[in-house]
Amino acid sequence: MAPLWFNPPVYVKTKRPGIRNGVSHVEGAAEELMGWDTKGPKWTTAVQSCVDAFEGRASPQEVREAFEAAAKEANVWPAAGLLDTRLS
Repeated sequence: MAPLWFNPPVYVKTKRPGIRNGVSHVEGAAEELMGWDTKGPKWTTAVQSCVDAFEGRASPQEVREAFEAAAKEANVWPAAGLLDTRLS
């Protein structure tokens, strides 16, 4: 299956200080979500939206919105001025 892209990317902090990861597709969002320590209600919604997108019931943009909300809830939404950006 081809990646389900969304735009603009959602940037999240990584475990390496000063590095952030730009997530621009549903597969990348699902992968990131599985690695987070904080798994609150918005995380659950984001995971379900990824599943829904894989099954054709949600758009990539809906996943993006849910993923961004989950990133903020989990405190992995990056601060301005980070040193490096990596796209996945």
